[in-house]
Amino acid sequence: MSSVRHEVRRGAYYDSVVLMQLQKSLAELQGVEDAAVVMATPANRDLLESTGFDVAGIEANADDLMIMIKADDEAKAVEALSQVDDLMQQQRSAVDQEFRLRSLSGAAQRMPQARWVLISVPGRYAPGVAEEALRLGKHVFLYSDNVALDDEVRLKEAAREKGLLLMGPDCGTAIINGIGLGFANRVRTGRIGVVAASGTGLQAVTAAIHNLGRGISQAIGTGGRDLKTAVGGISALQGLDLLNRDAQTDVIVLVSKPPDTAVAIDLLEAAQASGKPVVVNFIGYAAPARQIGQLYFANSLGEAASLAVDLRAQFASTADAPLANPIGERKGYLRALFSGGTLAYEALLNLQTSLEPLYSNIPIRPEQALRDSMVSQAHTVLDLGEDEFTQGRLHPMMDNDLRLRRLQQEMADPEVGLIMLDVVLGEGAHPNPAAELGPAVAEVKSARDIEVVAVVVGTDEDPQGIADQVDMLTEAGATVFFDAAEAAAYAGRLLRPSYSYAYPGLALKDFGGQLAAINVGLESFYESLEGQGAAAVQVDWRPPAGGNEKLMAILAKMKGK
Repeated sequence: MSSVRHEVRRGAYYDSVVLMQLQKSLAELQGVEDAAVVMATPANRDLLESTGFDVAGIEANADDLMIMIKADDEAKAVEALSQVDDLMQQQRSAVDQEFRLRSLSGAAQRMPQARWVLISVPGRYAPGVAEEALRLGKHVFLYSDNVALDDEVRLKEAAREKGLLLMGPDCGTAIINGIGLGFANRVRTGRIGVVAASGTGLQAVTAAIHNLGRGISQAIGTGGRDLKTAVGGISALQGLDLLNRDAQTDVIVLVSKPPDTAVAIDLLEAAQASGKPVVVNFIGYAAPARQIGQLYFANSLGEAASLAVDLRAQFASTADAPLANPIGERKGYLRALFSGGTLAYEALLNLQTSLEPLYSNIPIRPEQALRDSMVSQAHTVLDLGEDEFTQGRLHPMMDNDLRLRRLQQEMADPEVGLIMLDVVLGEGAHPNPAAELGPAVAEVKSARDIEVVAVVVGTDEDPQGIADQVDMLTEAGATVFFDAAEAAAYAGRLLRPSYSYAYPGLALKDFGGQLAAINVGLESFYESLEGQGAAAVQVDWRPPAGGNEKLMAILAKMKGK
């Protein structure tokens, strides 16, 4: 008959890899049917119950080690438990004792050139370790999960103020100075930089770039919550700023799951202002266009890598060519008056990546809904062909009266800086729309020198004569485009304020040369660093004060936290 025996070790912390290996070794012992070696957290206790171990009567706290053995008989269960210490020692012998240090501060003294600290301790302790690393002036790769959102914001703000980078929490992958951190793939060094709020996304893109024959300058992970409004993309913005200033980076790739809207706009503004080609893949978020300025949108991770490689090749041949990127040349709001609904939608789709707040009578997102279509709000895109405008009157492709009236209304608004409109030619359309719209454009230009952008849709065989239409609009002072997406991109760049990174930048000297790091937590990360040729030391971390909350608070005060 099977026998189940257990052992609880109070305050005995071991990293999860060691515990996994110990559990596997115990399960392989003769006569052992099943084994479990876990920290006695509530989640782990529930998991043990679900797998057939009765732990209801076992007293153990979250910081206690719980060892469960199910064997053929009691003697074999007892024998298995007696071998735990020997098996544990075997698992922990991989790291040379010379490189095991008892504290982070001691490790910093042993390896003063180390600019990086890797942290993979349990989430409840991770903020304290990260705080200490920041006090020591170190960048942080925070692999630990289950860290409170408030702690993440506080730590990232503190790092930013010090000109330090905190990647994470729950950051699984990065490549710094040619060395993979966490679960990174081994890739060649090159001139494509990556910022990613997705660990496996970062791996997929960097591996694909390597397989396409190019390499990585730096690949910065941020942690999955970085692009939430509460965090504000702190690490991602730091990464973009760094790669923008890095002479070893020619092309940037920005990868994440769909970010919150306000953060996405901030990131795209920073990317647009970088002056370098930036490939954007917000996974699961429909690309607004193939290209907006020097932003290139990809619909998959593989496409993002392929685009980056192609742009790197183009950059090599046109490195001195200036980018047409007139950011912030105009003040005020956009008012777009379209007769074509699909053109209005395409413009709105593009403009929402650069302008905020943005409203419309054909909103893409609920918060974009215009309260009253007769009164514009902030940046506004109108489809004047909607039913609310065409009841009792001709469609605006045939009759310009409504649009001319609305032009007068928008021109009178002192907050307007740019007006956009479309001119759609073809059978059944107004026979000479530019003859009416041209004088109105000229009046707008002369009244307050408002920028006017016109999208012309037609061919050289249309009865209106596309060349004549374009000439009249251009002579009136309009900037003419033949594609709504390109017009929207131009308008967005004109009206978007010039981007300025207002915090201390990450030191470029820390992102070059040999990487030296202190590892606190999973010993497998130390072994990975050493295997890649990085200089590293391992901290033999244990919960402070044995996990006692009161003693921990006293120690924290003594350290001056």
